[in-house]
Amino acid sequence: MRIGVVTFPGSLDDTDAARAVRYAGAEPVPLWHTDRDVRGVDAVVLPGGFSYGDYLRCGAIARFSPVMAELVPAARAGLPVLGICNGFQILCEAHLLPGALTRNAGLRFITSDVALTVENARTPWTGGYRAGQRLLVPLKSGEGAYAADQATLDELEASGRVVVRYDGGAPNGAARGIAGICSESGSVVGLMPHPEHAIDLLTGPSADGLGFFTSVVEAFAGALR
Repeated sequence: MRIGVVTFPGSLDDTDAARAVRYAGAEPVPLWHTDRDVRGVDAVVLPGGFSYGDYLRCGAIARFSPVMAELVPAARAGLPVLGICNGFQILCEAHLLPGALTRNAGLRFITSDVALTVENARTPWTGGYRAGQRLLVPLKSGEGAYAADQATLDELEASGRVVVRYDGGAPNGAARGIAGICSESGSVVGLMPHPEHAIDLLTGPSADGLGFFTSVVEAFAGALR
């Protein structure tokens, strides 16, 4: 399986995302923000960082980068896409996911290991988990509080599109403790915490995050059977 990892000017976690892809047994394919195609990859990761310096709004400029011109229709057609932190912001700006990421409660940058509960284990990115499973992964963001109008929040809850939730309350003030959501099809997932920083005990607080990457590899293998 070939998984594209997009690098924007200001991306910080693309190397970590590529490492997680390799740990999961797939081939990471580097994609640059000016690329006008996604090189036939089987899935894509939009990593964390500060794309284009987070000018205007986080992810607002990256949404218009050349690589997104192909990625957006490909995602709508079913290409699995995982947006982490800044990648989640980009997915919301590109209207692949509803809502927005706003300034943290208290207006402070948060860097901390956080507990998450898996709410939806049916997406290509979470199929290796079980519903209710608890994960420990790092969170590091200044504008990571998920926000949406009440109707959107109700629809996300009713349709099972909340993928992960902060366990014990959202440290950033995210609505209803939401840490990650998915598209209607489930193939596009965005989350604010960083699973790519929790793939082994040597470099992370746990290896709990690796399941996001092994899940999509297994989903791809299952589709070929």
